[in-house]
Formats: sequence, C-alpha cells, structure tokens
Amino acid sequence: MYTNPTIAVVGAGPGGLTCARILQLAGVAVTVHDADASLAARDQGGTLDLHADSGQIALADAQLTTEFAALARPEGQSHRMVDPAGTVLAEQVAAADESAAPEIDRAQLRAMLVDSLAPGTVRWGRKLVELQAGADGTPHRLVFADGTVETADVVIGADGAWSRVRAALTDTVPRYTGVSFVEVLFTRTAERHPEIATLVGDGHLWANGDGRTMVLQRNSDDVVRGYLGMRIDLDWLAAAGLGTADGRGGVLPASPALDANATQATDTERVRAEVRRRFADFAPELLRIVDESEGPLANRPIMALPTPTTWEHRRGIALIGDAAHVMAPFGGNGVNLAMLDGAELARGIVGALRDGTDVDVAIRAAEAVMVPRGAEVGAAANAAIVEHFAAGGPDLDDVPDFDAEAARWKERADAYRAAREG
Repeated sequence: MYTNPTIAVVGAGPGGLTCARILQLAGVAVTVHDADASLAARDQGGTLDLHADSGQIALADAQLTTEFAALARPEGQSHRMVDPAGTVLAEQVAAADESAAPEIDRAQLRAMLVDSLAPGTVRWGRKLVELQAGADGTPHRLVFADGTVETADVVIGADGAWSRVRAALTDTVPRYTGVSFVEVLFTRTAERHPEIATLVGDGHLWANGDGRTMVLQRNSDDVVRGYLGMRIDLDWLAAAGLGTADGRGGVLPASPALDANATQATDTERVRAEVRRRFADFAPELLRIVDESEGPLANRPIMALPTPTTWEHRRGIALIGDAAHVMAPFGGNGVNLAMLDGAELARGIVGALRDGTDVDVAIRAAEAVMVPRGAEVGAAANAAIVEHFAAGGPDLDDVPDFDAEAARWKERADAYRAAREG
C-alpha cells in the first residue's frame, strides 16, 4: 500500500489536467507528461460544450467554475439544421442565461487548466513510447521518445485514442467507424466570410444529406471552425491519389508530414476539389464552406473503441477519457466524460491517501464506475454516427431537442451531487 506515491499523468488534455489540478489542490504531488513541445505548439481544434452533469461538475471540483464562466459562451448552445438545399429544418435558440452546456474553445479550456497548476507540473515534449509495468509493487517505468526514462508508483493514462498506457493493459485499439471528417476554418469571419457568419449564427449549423454532413461551430475571436463529414473508406485520400494508405486514414506516425494527432498533411487544393465533388449537390451557399476554408483541410478519421472496452487491472495503472473509452463525437460527451473520469479518480486517490487506505482500491472503485458509464455513452454515440451518416440521411424525429437535453443535464447534475453528498 502506497503512503506517499509518485504519480505521473500521461497526457495534458482536459481530463489529465483536471485530474492533476484536483490532486494538487489536496496537496498531492503529481507530474504531467505531454507529447506537445509546448502549450501553443499546435492548433488545439474547435469548441467544446461542457455539460452540467459531467464537465461542469469536474470544474467545480477543480475550483475553476468562476474562471470557466469568464470564458464560456452560453449563446454557443444554439443549433440550426438545414437540408442540402439550405432549407431550415430545425432551429433551437439558447436563452442568454442557459447554463446546461456553454461552449468554450478547446485552447482556452486547456490553457485555463494548465495555468491552474503549479509551475513546472507539466513536462512538455515528453512523448511516451512505452509503459513498462512494474512487478510486485515496484515502480512503473515510463520510456519517452527523447530517451528519458522516469518511474512512478501510479500512472494515469490520459493520452487519448492511441494511448500507450492502455497498451500496457490490453491490445484493444480503436476501430474505424466508417466516417471521416475534413476540418474547415474561417478567421475574421464577419469581415472575410460574411455569408459563413450568417450561416452559423452564434452557435452551430448542421447541413445533412445522404451520408454527408457539413458542421459549422462558432468559436471565440470571430473564428468559425467546422467539419465536412462523410461515410467513406478509411483510406479515401490514397484512393484519390492524395496520400499513402496505412489503414489509419493517413501516413504512418513516423513520417515528418504529420501533425501531433497523426493526421496526414497533403495537397490542400486537390483535397478541396475532391471534397467539393462529393458535396456537389449541396446549395451554393453551403459549398462556400468548402471553397472558402482557410485551413489545410486535414483529414480526421473517426475512431472508436469497442463498447465496453475492459482490461485486467494492474496495480498502480489507471485510464481515463479517450484512453479508456474513445467514442464517436456525437453528443459532445468525450471531453465531459474525460474530465469527470479525472475528477473522480483524483478524489478517490486523495481520499485513500487521507484515510491511509489502499490507493489501488480507489483506482478499482473509479474503474467500476467509469467503464460501464463510458460503455453506455459510447455505444449510444457510436450508434448515432451510423444512423446520422446512413444512406438517405438521419430521421429528423431522432434529432435531439436541445431544451429537453438541457433539462436532463441539469436534472442529472442535481442527482449526482445529491448522491455524493448523501
């Protein structure tokens, strides 16, 4: 039983950082290792909605509710759905004081969490290549790409879909869902792309049509990001003569033509032409999304772990977030579950150290909650992406009503807090 364990979190995403913050608030020493060279080393991606029953609970535990409120955008909860002709099918406008799932830019959330940690907590440029599990209670060895080797009694894998920590527990890896997203980006949108600004409004735009979807998301600082989703073969770029087939939708991880998420870099204008061909029947005002995008049109294959994904527990090793249950991005649950996973695991470890009980028992207890919860939510998200991108498009009767969802998030938040206090 550990009395003063060394704790290493692998991955400085929202889940890992939340976990580290709550540990530090309780006076528990922790180090976070991340593959990025720095906080600003790469584009962090788009906007996130933090749900009242999960992400916001984790932020409250991290004592960052006020900081979050200063950055969050309640108006970003609004949604508009159109058909390929641009006809509005459904629209939901969020009230100015709606608190169920305010939006925040991923970069803002990550920076807020990093700033909440003691200086030096995050070790940048530490890409884990192997976790060598210790035997008989000996420390685990973390082997990094730069040749550094460190040891820790407790290792928390928050290192995403292709987790190297998970690889020490199971050989299960994510599988392709059959859908790929191509990223789009618009900056100084009001000035440069006024038609795009009108399309997206203050929140989200969805344009759905027969296995293809355009999504736009309002971000802060007059930025709009989005995705062109397609049901398509994993190596579609290679089939179009635009890339190298590797079974992951991009080039191999060792290639220099690769970003931090193992996403293929290729000829942007040729990709634009290929994507435009696939969306050719969409209205001209919607095709502006393809034509005017400023970004590199990066390809993001959507991967998911089987539900449930389980593993044989090993002493002093834990998984949270995408390392444990990466799922399709339908419902926005990934980051919310990651943060809640991290908060619950940290609370369990803190309680065990305070009470002098076994930390490993606390890890097992957290897993007993996290695994079935992630499996239930993940199964629903993975089924939703299949339906959404089915031939003929989704059934509008199955499109979630935001007001009803908001009420459920708040009710579940109240129930969660009541159960914990009781």
